[in-house]
Amino acid sequence: MVSILFLLALIAALPAEAAGAKPSVPLKIVAFGDSLTSGHRLPEKDAYPAVIQKKLKAAGLPYTILNHGVSGDTTTRALRRLDRALAERPQIFVVELGVNDGLRGVPVPEIRANLEKIIAAAQEQNAEVLLCAMEALPLNGWEYTIAFHRMYEELAMKYGVPLVPFLMNGVLGNPDLIGADGVHPNAAGARFIADTVWEYLEPMARKVASEPTKPGTR
Repeated sequence: MVSILFLLALIAALPAEAAGAKPSVPLKIVAFGDSLTSGHRLPEKDAYPAVIQKKLKAAGLPYTILNHGVSGDTTTRALRRLDRALAERPQIFVVELGVNDGLRGVPVPEIRANLEKIIAAAQEQNAEVLLCAMEALPLNGWEYTIAFHRMYEELAMKYGVPLVPFLMNGVLGNPDLIGADGVHPNAAGARFIADTVWEYLEPMARKVASEPTKPGTR
């Protein structure tokens, strides 16, 4: 009897993996976007997702953030690589797209439809979505600019996702934060953007990390 009790005590003391339980699923965040995400002309370590990785580590949040940003990408091009990004099986999917569509004057309904497909696909996989708002310069008229602005608010409301305000707010036009081309952030600007995203991402990351793994994110 004593030997049986001793054996049971040993089993109880084993790590979950050794006792036959499934190991916990690694937590992932995919940053899906264009040059603001990829870190245009910046070392990989200076792009905003890499800065957020340091914030996650400092906060004790066990995530790996994966940079799926492609410079110059439009929402249409992004759709072509969406499956590859979602194949990472992320728990959180950060969407930062649309500015290149706006510069090209792509009709707002078309941009919206593409973003809807991206958000819906991520949610179907049970990933939490964080949507980042962009703005369109009044190159195509003020009606276009206003419709473009409202598009992000409407999408966030329809899909029940948090909305990060215009990422370049505070960066664009600031010589200390903008690169030599006057368009893309420098390393300091990327850190500024990371701070903006982090305000919304941190509570999501903490909430998701405290929940059981959802089916479909494995």
